[in-house]
Amino acid sequence: MSTLDHGLDPRAVRDHGGGLDRAIIRYGGQRGDWIDLSTGINPHPYEITGLTAGDWTELPDHGAFERLSNAARRFWNVPDGAAILPAPGASAIIARIPALAKSGTVQITPPTYNEHAAAFTSQGWSVQANTPGDARVIVHPNNPDGRIWLESDVSAPLTVIDESFCDVTPDASLIHLADRPGVIVLKSFGKFWGLAGMRLGFAIGRPDVIGQLNALTGPWSVSGPALRVGTQALSDTGWADSMRARLADEASRLDTLLTTKGAEVVGGTSLFRLYQVDDAEKWRDRLAKTHIWSRIFPYSTTYLRLGLPPTNGWDRLEAAL
Repeated sequence: MSTLDHGLDPRAVRDHGGGLDRAIIRYGGQRGDWIDLSTGINPHPYEITGLTAGDWTELPDHGAFERLSNAARRFWNVPDGAAILPAPGASAIIARIPALAKSGTVQITPPTYNEHAAAFTSQGWSVQANTPGDARVIVHPNNPDGRIWLESDVSAPLTVIDESFCDVTPDASLIHLADRPGVIVLKSFGKFWGLAGMRLGFAIGRPDVIGQLNALTGPWSVSGPALRVGTQALSDTGWADSMRARLADEASRLDTLLTTKGAEVVGGTSLFRLYQVDDAEKWRDRLAKTHIWSRIFPYSTTYLRLGLPPTNGWDRLEAAL
C-alpha cells in the first residue's frame, strides 16, 4: 500500500473512531440505543468518587499537579531523570510536539494512528513511511494492529513513543527510555481507565523537552476534576491489575465470537481487536443496522476493528453477527 493509502496524506480527512452523530444520521436511533465499539475505550470505567466543590470552582494549584505527577511517576515507573507533563488529553500534546524542532522529515510507519502525521504535516514536516528521518513516531502497541516495537527502533534525534494503549501490557513499556535525549513517551488516561471525556494525557521526557512542551500548553492545562480523579486512579494499582485480567478474558471471548462468524484475527490489544473479513463495509453496515458502531479504515477494504462491548452488549453483538 502507498503512503496515501494508509491515510498519511495531509490532504486527507482525519479518520477516527467514535462519531456516533454521523452514524445516527445514516442509520437512525438515539444515542442511548447505540453500542459504540469503534473507539477501543475500556467499557468498564473507573468509578469517580471524592470530587469537591473546589475541584470545579477553583483554579488548580501547584499541589494538585504535583500529586498527579507523583502518582503517574509511581504507576509507570518513570525514570528519576525524566519529567512529567499532564495535559488535556494525549492529542493536545501530539499537536504541539512538531514545534519542538525545526521542520524536516519524520518517519511514521503505516498503518497507524493518523493524528501524528497530521500534526507534523501541519507544521511543515515531510512524512515518510520507511526511511529514517529527523524524527520518528512509533505507536506502541500500534493502533490498529497491536504491533510491539523494540528499543532498537528508538533511533531518531526526536522520537515519540505513543503508549496510549500500553497500560494493558505494562511489561512491554519503553518508559525506561524516557530520560534519553530526544525521547518523548506519551500516555493516555482515558482509554485504559475508560474516562475519555476526562481529557487527560501525559508527556514524559527529559526536563528540557518537557519544559518546552509546558511553555506551549500554558498554565492550568488540566481541569481540577481531572487532576483529582487521575491521582486517585493512578494510585489504585489493585484496580489496574484486576482490570487487565478482565480485559484479557473479554478480548479472548470477542475473538472466539468473531472467528466463529468467519472473521480472522489480525492483531490488536485487549482494548480493541483487529479482524480481517471479506468485506469490511458490509460488516460495519450489518452491525450498524442494529445500532452497533464499529471501525473500518479508508486504506483497507477488509480490516474491521472492534472494541469490547459493555456487559449488557454481548448478546446484542452476537445476535447482530
